Amino acid sequence: MHEPVSRKIVSLQALIEQTRRRREDGETIVQCHGCFDIVHPGHIRYLQFARQLGDVLVVSLTGDALIEKAPDRPLIPQELRAENLAALEFVDWVVIDSHPTACEILESLKPDVYVKGREYAGSSDPRFVREREIVERHGGRVVFSSGDVVFSSTRLMETISGDRALDQHRLTAFCRRAEIDEPVLCDTLEAFAGVRAVVVGDLINERYVFTDASEVAADAPVMSLQELGSQSYWGGAAAVALQLQALGARPFLLSRVGRDAASAEAARQFAQLGVCNHLMRDRPDMIERTTVVADETKLFVLNKGVTAPLDSAAEKSAAEILSDHLADAQLIIWCDYGFGMLTPGLLATVNSAIGARDVFRAGHAPSRRGQLLGGLDLLSVTERRLREAMHDMNSGLSAVAWKLLDQTGGQSTIVSLHKRGLICFDRQSSDPNSDSWRERLRSEFVPSFATRYIDALGAQESSLTIAALTRTVGRSIEMATYFAGAIESLTAARIGGGAVRSEQLRNWIAQQRELLPQSRFQPESPTVIEQATIDALSAVTPDAAKITAGPSTRVRVAHPPPHQIVCH
Repeated sequence: MHEPVSRKIVSLQALIEQTRRRREDGETIVQCHGCFDIVHPGHIRYLQFARQLGDVLVVSLTGDALIEKAPDRPLIPQELRAENLAALEFVDWVVIDSHPTACEILESLKPDVYVKGREYAGSSDPRFVREREIVERHGGRVVFSSGDVVFSSTRLMETISGDRALDQHRLTAFCRRAEIDEPVLCDTLEAFAGVRAVVVGDLINERYVFTDASEVAADAPVMSLQELGSQSYWGGAAAVALQLQALGARPFLLSRVGRDAASAEAARQFAQLGVCNHLMRDRPDMIERTTVVADETKLFVLNKGVTAPLDSAAEKSAAEILSDHLADAQLIIWCDYGFGMLTPGLLATVNSAIGARDVFRAGHAPSRRGQLLGGLDLLSVTERRLREAMHDMNSGLSAVAWKLLDQTGGQSTIVSLHKRGLICFDRQSSDPNSDSWRERLRSEFVPSFATRYIDALGAQESSLTIAALTRTVGRSIEMATYFAGAIESLTAARIGGGAVRSEQLRNWIAQQRELLPQSRFQPESPTVIEQATIDALSAVTPDAAKITAGPSTRVRVAHPPPHQIVCH
């Protein structure tokens, strides 16, 4: 970053001191506040107008974790958004705001003029009403203004959001902010070794049948499939246990199988794999899911197995089995697929046995049959599953996540957006009795690492496992989300999933550009982002601006001054 640009980006305390001095010299302080994900000509006109209202223009920028426009917004990380604004000649200072609204920073800066978009002139939004009250209480005034030319930031985002170079910028900024690098990640993988974990949940035999679909049946216009072969994988709670083992942990698996021959084979296989387990043989049969595949495309899924909740005797037996392994457990993972392994009685008994001991509790319920459990430190869920469980398909994702954690009393959740990436939501406090327990959630978005997304089988189990391990050994929710994204991409890149070993993750980590020391990922000029933005702007309103790309990109907009409304 050039020095003339970097010196404009300041901390709040430094900004308070600078504006105090300028105000003592008789100068007028003007403030604008917003996201500024893409600085388009409408923003330029808005900021130019604001600068004309005083001697000093301060732009406060909403931090990444506080933006709710969409799960993967902001598109541009806060550090680059600050640079974009600081590069404008008529902007004097830029500050990144760590609060959800401008209220706190307005209280600190007490601007003489606060400029908002014209759409706020008649707004009764309580957040803006409070902002306006703060400004006027300190003797300032609010001015409403916006450009005549309307640009849709959402449309611009849709044009460039698939840019891999942009994802690389976001990942680099995220890793720098969360202090994630190759040595820290490798040290964390080492810390997984020997972690004692208990896994409780339904066991599923995943059978893939590979076919050739080149013919049509002779007696009806339906597809005729030629079976080429089959392969079986252990899914459900078994996939979690196997992933724990592959990462060096010491899992104990408690699950249920049937009384048939396939169930007996399951116990033998787990003994061979070296996973400590107890498979209760009290189900009518093994839970099986057969997926028919043709040319790496899933055609249909055939399910076998009924829901059979534990009876009182089996529930007591399960609790007694677990008691022997909970004494030294550091982690417990619940996997509820809705087939009856997890019952309220068993959960209550185990939670009582754990008590106040320092055991990290994680879980997921990927099926609609399963229950999103309460009181967990970490809950893994897909966006669709989350929205369906909360009966809310329209609200912002952060609002739905807050509802989930509020109803379950959970600490944090990692939400999978599949091919788009992952987003974590975390409470600002771990104390349920504190005021901040019910406040807005912190959030971080990690774009997908996957270049090939073939099969999601096992991806959520793997991401839950590594995220829970990461948190168990004391690492941050941000690192847990990064690891979850990494292992999900490796799992989804192949048919049938399967456990990812620590060595595979180390090899993957060594190739990640965002983890390199001082990684900045500076593309050649003009940058991919600049060119994509220029193309997007031209597509929306070709005559709106004359733009020249390069190391010192300049934007000139030839339009008359915008209309404005002044509120005294």
